Amino acid sequence: MGNTFGSSPAKQCVLETWSTSFTEGDTAAHSFQLTGFSLLDGMGAGNLVSSSTSRVGDCDWDITFYPDGWKVDGGAHASAFLRLCIGEPGVQTNYTLSLLGKDGQVFEQVNLEHIFKSTGTFWGYERFVKKSKLQRLVSRNDDCVTIRCVLTVMRNHRTEEVRAFIIPTPPSNLHEDFERMLKDEEGVDATFIVGDKSFRTHRHVLAARSPAFRVELLDPTTKEDPTKPVNVHDMTSDIFEALLHFMYIDALPHGSDLEKNAVLWRLLAIGDRYELDRLVTMCEGMLCQNINKQTVATTQL
Repeated sequence: MGNTFGSSPAKQCVLETWSTSFTEGDTAAHSFQLTGFSLLDGMGAGNLVSSSTSRVGDCDWDITFYPDGWKVDGGAHASAFLRLCIGEPGVQTNYTLSLLGKDGQVFEQVNLEHIFKSTGTFWGYERFVKKSKLQRLVSRNDDCVTIRCVLTVMRNHRTEEVRAFIIPTPPSNLHEDFERMLKDEEGVDATFIVGDKSFRTHRHVLAARSPAFRVELLDPTTKEDPTKPVNVHDMTSDIFEALLHFMYIDALPHGSDLEKNAVLWRLLAIGDRYELDRLVTMCEGMLCQNINKQTVATTQL
């Protein structure tokens, strides 16, 4: 009767939930060009010129510009604002106000965020640009400047929740499958004779794990007759068995003999010969753990 393997425990479904917030908005740009700007100079603080309205996010907006400033401050700065002309209260926005020359070059730019709580309110920058800088710009741009506003009006926020049943992925049992394949000798195609023991293996598994075995078993210029067993003279059967265990399972077998330094040194040398870096490192680590006065004295001898 064949071997019976224990059944795996039932997979438990885990309820995973997550949510995503979506913010949607409308974006548009409006450019307000002021020609004959020198005629506006000196109109006095608190006096403004405004653009035509533009519609963004179901609201009407305009740009208001105060050439001599919004408040009396000696006329040192011009002021620029965005105004909500028609729309529902509580409109959330972010926008830029830019001062452009006739070639589109940006001379000043401010970025703002604001919630307009009622119609007719405005928000912007009182000290948008120094009058002295503005006058130099006007003189170089045929008495003309442009104020450009790029406006985004938030339309709505919504959050969507997603639920999903996640089936946990079982841990890998690849090493168990390879261990069973070695033990059951299914599909073996290479035999090694070590002392008075024979070991039946899979040449492609050994070749995949070790460059040295690849050359020995698969290279057409060096490989032996696959029907003949390979005699191994430079190691004992217990060391070769431990080597096979590592090559199929990627771990050393459990056993008190393997904890002996002499065995570990032989395995380290075999790992180096067959270019098994992980095996070498594992043996080095176990040897380091075994260091004490007695083992140091034995090694020196």
